[in-house]
Amino acid sequence: MKICVIGLGYVGLPLAVVLSRHYQVIGYDVDSGRLTELREGHDRTGEVSSSDLDSCAVELSGDSGDLTGQDVYIVTVPTPVDAASEPDLSALRAACAVVGKAMGKGAIVVFESTVYPGVTEDVCGAELAAASGLVCGRDFFLGYSPERVNPGDKEHRVDEIAKIVAGQTPEITAKLEEIYGNVTRGGVFAARDIKTAEAAKVIENAQRDINIAFINEVTQIFQSLDLSVQDVLDAAMTKWNFLPFRPGLVGGHCIGVDPFYLAHCAKEAGHHPEIILAGRRINDGMGGFIAERIHDSLGSEGKAARILVLGLTFKENVPDLRNSKVIDVIARLRELGHEVTVHDPLADADEAKALYGVDLHAEEDVSITGGFKVGGGAYDCVVGAVAHDLYGRFTAESFAQMVAPGGLVADIKGLWRHIDLPQGVRRWDL
Repeated sequence: MKICVIGLGYVGLPLAVVLSRHYQVIGYDVDSGRLTELREGHDRTGEVSSSDLDSCAVELSGDSGDLTGQDVYIVTVPTPVDAASEPDLSALRAACAVVGKAMGKGAIVVFESTVYPGVTEDVCGAELAAASGLVCGRDFFLGYSPERVNPGDKEHRVDEIAKIVAGQTPEITAKLEEIYGNVTRGGVFAARDIKTAEAAKVIENAQRDINIAFINEVTQIFQSLDLSVQDVLDAAMTKWNFLPFRPGLVGGHCIGVDPFYLAHCAKEAGHHPEIILAGRRINDGMGGFIAERIHDSLGSEGKAARILVLGLTFKENVPDLRNSKVIDVIARLRELGHEVTVHDPLADADEAKALYGVDLHAEEDVSITGGFKVGGGAYDCVVGAVAHDLYGRFTAESFAQMVAPGGLVADIKGLWRHIDLPQGVRRWDL
């Protein structure tokens, strides 16, 4: 069986690698720079090791002409939202055009991209038919198997997690159970139909978003009561069924995006999604809330503070900058008149500049005990925005070097809760 994976990002590349242990696989991507890096054994996402890249049998291609005659096409392209928080299916439609021109009769086209119920059959099926001149459900068939990649997670990898599958016919579902069953030890669950599988995926991340929104809202309440939500959660989590969610910035390409797909679908069906959109409003507002609290805690009375923000990626220990909400904190602090320097040991400086207009502090040799010094002086405030392992190794001595006398350590992630800060250095956390 010949399989083609369309899109070699966080989802597609690991999938192509594990599929290649059992099938003949072509990995296709439109980014020539990405293909060059992969051919050189480097995965900038950090999801696949150099040794696995060197040893796998994936044929890498940026030429759509190489895709002709494949048995199965698996589409793993991004499905973001636009400036109005509406689904942006442009990459998905473009992938359908490429696949439609390449596929022949009998082909199976599987989508892993997160969508709302109905997109695979109503949108993608029509696009594929138009590009190929073939009839959907007779000449080619559709499937859906939602991705469940958690960037940076070395435990829940694609070959270890349960996969949902659904096909346009029972025969296609059985074929997908066979394919995915060969590559994961986590088992395969056959959903009732494609729309059910699409719906299951879109609520997985919406549920997390709402749970985090609840914690973020009570965090805002407790800030007004001069309570630390971290202390409150430590106490509450002694109950066996209390859910272990923590407050913070909700970004990335899944949790901060997928609820908008569900909300769009709901509105199309004539239902106003109150809880889903309320959760999004709370979480999208956390960056500004945090920045204003830091500003108040500085007590600078209009004086511009020198602030060091540690971390820019959307989560810890990954280089992924997409939809990072740290930029909301940075932007609001700058609006309030502060001078902000940003450091991230994993983020790509060119990408940070292109996406957010942020110049990353370029110091390579960072002394953990000596901390960071830029411009010959310590900072009025150090903000722990992302819990990278590097920052977790800081000590009291680190802050003695980084923070000016009377300065502030703003610990968004609770990373340094158990460090006794140097005398005169103040602490703020959620």
